[in-house]
Amino acid sequence: MRMRAGILSLALLAFGVSAYGQGQSSTTPDQGASQRQGRGAGGDIGSGSGDIGKGAGRGAGNLAKGTGKGAGELATLHPVGAAEDVGKGGASAGKNIAVGTAKGTGKIVKGTGKLLKKPF
Repeated sequence: MRMRAGILSLALLAFGVSAYGQGQSSTTPDQGASQRQGRGAGGDIGSGSGDIGKGAGRGAGNLAKGTGKGAGELATLHPVGAAEDVGKGGASAGKNIAVGTAKGTGKIVKGTGKLLKKPF
């Protein structure tokens, strides 16, 4: 429960910073249309927040799926199968949350670095 609250707090912070980053214009008039620019700081931060949200969502889905299967196994008097299903669901949930958080945090750090690099 604490991890979910931490993830949600981080996502809210990232959305706030991404809103700040989207309001700034980085194009200069002397650049031609043929030069492609990379994603801006706000885009990186927003994408990172999305990755964290996707990881948390997939993790919650896997946990619910494992719990549901485990409840079905327990109802049919198969306690070993129930424990296996709940364990698999929890492991998959942990993996998805960790991967999403790692990817998202990396993108948020990259975007924050871009913001801090710009002169005020």
